[in-house]
Parts: sequence; structure tokens; C-alpha cells
Amino acid sequence: MTTTTFTQFYESWYSQFKNLINQLTISSSQTQNSEELILKVMSHYEDYYNAKSMAAEKDPLHVLSSPWATSLERSLHWIAGWRPTTAFHLIYTESSLLFESHIVDILRGFTTGDLGDLSPNQFRRVSDLQCDTVKEENAITEELSEWQDSASDMMGLESDVNNKIERLVSIIKKADNLRLRTLRSMVEFLSPQQAIEFLIASAELTVGIRGWGLNHDRSRPRI
Repeated sequence: MTTTTFTQFYESWYSQFKNLINQLTISSSQTQNSEELILKVMSHYEDYYNAKSMAAEKDPLHVLSSPWATSLERSLHWIAGWRPTTAFHLIYTESSLLFESHIVDILRGFTTGDLGDLSPNQFRRVSDLQCDTVKEENAITEELSEWQDSASDMMGLESDVNNKIERLVSIIKKADNLRLRTLRSMVEFLSPQQAIEFLIASAELTVGIRGWGLNHDRSRPRI
């Protein structure tokens, strides 16, 4: 897949993504088909990263610059995408907000089953996953830093340049793999209701930032 083709793919993917999230939002107040919808959303994420992986193999420098993203999105990027650790900030924030809104019921012993009602075991698993993810994220960041520091190698033989480009492809794939694994792991130890709430919150953040970015790019003066 070429980078131009990927940009076209992303536009179609993003439109379908918003449609799936709308379905999730409707499903959040029901119990029917929730697990099926969760699988569809996760499969949709997998399609995105598979296509992006093929595009990176063709032109990793173009993928790293993320031409399909807005200026705002690129300013927030970590290796052509969102930071995996963002997922933990999101779930802690959502859990805290929902806990506060249901605190009276919780103190009375009622369970809500939402993200504000995470069990001690779930919090422990989130914490363990966060520690592992931070380590991997830092290791990939360091690898990219080393790749950038060795820029002088670009002046060497063509074989050296090709090896360096191949290394960048590997770094991009590692970053995307960590993003996808973090999403999968988070969804796996949440209940269907909690998983839906997490995926909706994550999507709202994605859609919101893209919306702000599009508005900014349309209104900014051309230089």
C-alpha cells in the first residue's frame, strides 16, 4: 500500500470508525450485541494498523510525517500516533469522574458496573499493564532517539542508508504494535459495559482532537 493510498484508506476508515462509535454509544444503554460491537471496533483498529504497517514498509519517512493527520494531531503524536500510556490517563480520569457521580450509591453498597466501579483486581491489572507499557514506550523512544542521533550514517553507502530505513520501519511497527496491544489488554480485563465506555471515551478524544485540528487548519493563514 502506498502512502497516498493509505491517506485515502484513512479517510474511509475514519468515517466507518465514527459510525461504529455511534453504534457503541447506542449500545451503551442496552445489553444487546455489546460484545459483538466491541469485537467489530477492535477489528477496525486492527485493519488500520495492518494497512499502516504496509504503508510504512513502502515509505516509513512519509508515514512518520503523518500527512493524513491535522497539524494539532501531529503536534501530539508519538511516532506517528498516540502514546500508549494515554490509555491509562483516560481510564483513570473516566473512572474517577464516574465514581464521584455515583459515590452515594457506592457507599450504600450498590454496584454500577461501569468504569467508576472497577474492582481492586482490575485496578491492579491496570497498574501492572501501565508499568509494562511505560517500559516498552520508553525503550522504543530511546531506539528512535538513537536512530536520529546516527543521522550521519545517511552520508554513507547506500546499503547503510537502506539498513537505517529498515530500522525506522521496525520502530514504527513496534510503536503501533504497542498501541494495539495496550487497547486489546485494556478491553480484555474490563466488563463489556466498561469496555464500551472506555472505547467511547477514547474515540471521543480522537474525534474531538481531529475536529479541533481540522477547524484550525482551515482557519489558519497560509504562509
